Formats: sequence, structure tokens, C-alpha cells
Amino acid sequence: MQSKTIKESGSDRLFTIFNYVMLSIVLIVVLYPLIYVVSASFSSSSAVLSGKVWLWPVEPTLEGYKAVFKNAMVVKGFMNTIFYTLAGTAINLVLTVMAAYPLSRKDFKGRNVFMLLFVFTMLFNGGLIPTYLIVKDLNMIDTVWAMLIPAALSVWNVIIMRTYFQTTIPSELLEASQLDGCSDFRFLRSIVLPLSGPILAVIALFYAVGHWNQYFNAMIYLKRADLYPLQLVLRDILVQNEVNIEMLGDAKTAAARQGLRELLKYSLIVVTSVPLLVVYPFLQKFFVKGVMIGSIKG
Repeated sequence: MQSKTIKESGSDRLFTIFNYVMLSIVLIVVLYPLIYVVSASFSSSSAVLSGKVWLWPVEPTLEGYKAVFKNAMVVKGFMNTIFYTLAGTAINLVLTVMAAYPLSRKDFKGRNVFMLLFVFTMLFNGGLIPTYLIVKDLNMIDTVWAMLIPAALSVWNVIIMRTYFQTTIPSELLEASQLDGCSDFRFLRSIVLPLSGPILAVIALFYAVGHWNQYFNAMIYLKRADLYPLQLVLRDILVQNEVNIEMLGDAKTAAARQGLRELLKYSLIVVTSVPLLVVYPFLQKFFVKGVMIGSIKG
């Protein structure tokens, strides 16, 4: 039986080898810093300071993680970030669906005008100071609402979800449901949302990552340390080198303080990154499908 495979030419093989080499180099460049951070977080402070850590943990210890979770500021920041992420993502999804679904309906009069107003906000905004004054006038300064309301809606995500609704939900479904006396809210709840799992997962992941990494709004609007998200706590430690004495335990020498400070940096980076890395594999199949359908089709 004659083989139907197409034989690669010399230039094709050379191109394939070149691709593998380049992708391997990129993989090493991206992967090594991650491995180093994880290894340093599990190594002793003396090994980190002396530069003995290259690839694997040296003198393995959990000293850094014990110091992280021993400090009330870090634990409180972690809990605050979880709350901001869950509550903020829920608000984001509700508002995004409420904005995107009407804009996807062809029978919605004036939808182009409303879409123009939404897009206008992507091109022009009031700026930082006017936004701060509005948040202040709404009495949201130094409250959890300052972390949730200013970032409650992304117009780009509205456009993605609207496109998904237009290209995925057949108009025949709407006509059939209207003939059966189905209201718009019931159609949205019973038909549109169950068919929109992929795009909801994508948008939820976009919003969740944004809330999890949020520190700028907290730095502007929050004054009370008990409301700080974890990223702001991490910033204080990494940028300003503010390490609470509670983290130091029995370490009394300057060398021990410096060693533990370096160890805390790596441990905190791992602690702040792991939750999203754990969640992503469960949403990966929805993420790929939702991005492809919502952003390309139509």
C-alpha cells in the first residue's frame, strides 16, 4: 500500500528544527525564573543570600512560608483579596451580561447609540483626579466598595460577550420562546446563560485575574491597612522592604533579618500566584473555546 504522507523537503525539516530550537529557548527563558522563585522559597535564607540556589532548593525549609502565614497583615490581605476577587467578579459578570445581552438583540431600538456611548468610554475618560473625586463624593473612600465599583464593568468584555451572543444564540430560539409566551428575563436565564458557559468562564477569568492583581486602586482609595489586598502587602514588602518584626521570630541579627526578608519575597510571590495557577487548568477548555468564538466569529 502506497503511503499518502507528504515527504518533507530539506528546507521544511530545517524550518521545523529551527522552530523547536527557538521554542525550547523561549521555554527555558520563561520557565527558569519560575523554577528559581519556587526553589528559593523552599531554601534556607543563608543559601538564598549566598547565591547557592540555582535550580533546586538548597537546605530545604518551610521557614519562609511559616513567616508569611504567621504575620496577621499577610493573612488579612490574603482574605481581603479572596473577597475582592469573588465579590468583584460576581458584580462584573452580572453587569456585563446585563449590558451585552440587550446590545446583541437586533430588535433593541437604539442599540447602536448605546454601543457608541460604551465605546466612547474606551477612548476618552475623565482621568485619575476626577475619578477620585467621584469616588470621594460617593463616600466610598476607605471602604470595600472602592475596590468593587470603579472596576465594575469592562467595555471590552461587553463587546466580546455581545459578539458571542450574536454568533452563538440563534434568533430562531428567541422567536420560538416568544411564541410560547417566554419573557425576555426567562429567555436569558433559561436559554442564553446555559448556552454561554464558555464565554462566562472566559470573562470570569479575565475579571478574577484583574481583581487578584489589583493594587493601584487600593493604593489610591484605601488608607486602613486592614482593607489592603494581598498585592498591596506584597508591594510594601518587595518595593519598600517593609517587614514586620512579627515575621522575624527569633532572628535578631541583621544578617538574619536580611536573609528572612529575601526569603519572604519569594514565598509571597508563590503564595500570590498559586491560587490562579490552580484554577486555570479547570477553565482552560472553556477559555480556549470562549476566546475563539467570542473574539473571532462574526
